[in-house]
Amino acid sequence: MGIELKGISKSWHGTPILREISFRCGAGETLVLLGPSGAGKSSLLRLMNLLDTPDQGELAIAGETFAFPEAQAGRHYAQRTQALRRKVGMVFQQYHLWPHLSVMENLLEAPMKVLGLSRSEARDKAGYLLAQLKLAEKCDAWPLSLSGGQQQRVAIARALMMDPAVLLFDEPTAALDPEITKEVADIIRKLGDTGITQVVVTHEVEFARRVATQLIYLEQGEIVEMGPASHFAQPQTRRFAEFLQH
Repeated sequence: MGIELKGISKSWHGTPILREISFRCGAGETLVLLGPSGAGKSSLLRLMNLLDTPDQGELAIAGETFAFPEAQAGRHYAQRTQALRRKVGMVFQQYHLWPHLSVMENLLEAPMKVLGLSRSEARDKAGYLLAQLKLAEKCDAWPLSLSGGQQQRVAIARALMMDPAVLLFDEPTAALDPEITKEVADIIRKLGDTGITQVVVTHEVEFARRVATQLIYLEQGEIVEMGPASHFAQPQTRRFAEFLQH
């Protein structure tokens, strides 16, 4: 399932954050959102999961469609929002793991409560994902005992427990060293091979080059350039070319 935004705008206290954002991302693509600090990358990502609400525009993601501001007035807006979030997973920059639960318990909570999996079904699925992410021996560990890279992989596993059609990453390598950053890039590429649609916010150009099949470059809440990953080698605008040289 792909993503399409039409005329999405957002302001905070009268200050425009995003202006008339429109793009389409096909199913199975890995779209990277690039830009300087304050460009609106993370704000745009949060709108895709309706963690924040657009002021206006249309959002179609994972088979769910919303037109704002009208959608908020609908009787079933809350239920529709929850339906979207079941299909659209998010991996946060700060991981957001529950520190009082083991790695395994962090993975079991949502699929048992939301998807209705039995505990044994959820444990089998969690064990498989942890093994795939080379964390099988950490299933009983506390999150705060893990390295940053290990916590990031647990956060990815937790998102994958919900079988999302779309997976959103907010600065997934912000606090990681280069070797771990490469590991996260490898994970995102492998997920792309499964057909899942991914959107990745990052300010790291080399990481973006490793994972992107599509890119959008933003400045001050507006799209400056978008297109396939070949734009890294052949930027179409002076502003994106200058960003790549920093």
